[in-house]
Order: sequence, then C-alpha cells, then structure tokens
Amino acid sequence: MTLQSPDHALAVRAVEEALRRVFTHGYDIRVGMPLALGDESEPEPDVAVVRGHFRDYRTHPLTATLVVEVADTSLEFDRARNAARYASGEIPEYWIVNLVDRQVEVFRDAGASPAGDTAYQTRFAAAVGDIVAPLLHPERRIEVITLLP
Repeated sequence: MTLQSPDHALAVRAVEEALRRVFTHGYDIRVGMPLALGDESEPEPDVAVVRGHFRDYRTHPLTATLVVEVADTSLEFDRARNAARYASGEIPEYWIVNLVDRQVEVFRDAGASPAGDTAYQTRFAAAVGDIVAPLLHPERRIEVITLLP
C-alpha cells in the first residue's frame, strides 16, 4: 500500500468536510471504503457519496452519487483508469482534486465514447478562485481553495 503524503491526507479530510456540509441528510460520506462496481473490482476511492445511512450497507455499495480521488503521484492513473472505471460503473459524477495543478477536475455524463467504451462526455477544470457544485446540489457551492491543502 502506498503511503499518503500529508498534503494528500489533508485534502481528503477537506473534501470529506465539504461534502458533509453539502450532503446533510440521506447520504453517507465514505472515506477510503470499497465500492462494488460490478467489474469484478472494488475500488476504494478517497471519498464517495452514497445514498442512505452507513448501517444500510451490509455489503459494499454498488454505486455512488459522487466519487472523489485526491491525486498527486496518481494523477494520470486517476484521469485514465479510474475515470474509465467510474464511468463504466455508472457513477454520475467524478472529481479529481489535482494537487499538482491545484485544481479540481470534474467528470460528468458517462456514455459511449467513439471507441465504443464508456467514458465521461463532459470534463472541465476548476481552479483556485473558482467554485464547484455537485450535480445533485448545484445550489451548494464549494470554493476550490477549500478542497486543497
């Protein structure tokens, strides 16, 4: 298992805190816990927002509303492999908190790509000074700077 840098750990906590303020009722904010996406793998995203209460899950959730990965050394893997995995798993929204470029990369609208696989059709980056908001709560805005160490 790769050790997390202090900046990575701090960003994970910042994301968790921000998402707890956004998803106040009816959702569980899971940190570093598996999702059973059906592709015979169980990724452990840094943060995942799932419907319900933590006691609702005797097995790992099959999906999430939002998945967030914090990336420094894993940036290319998170952009390629994890984006493909989460799109194929029908996760509606995926964020990468990019510690290298100090931005949040937002992926949405999973669908068929020209190559025939499933990929996110919408991708944009939000920099320091910008705001991001989850699809389910567009009125609950999060300043990008608050997600960065």
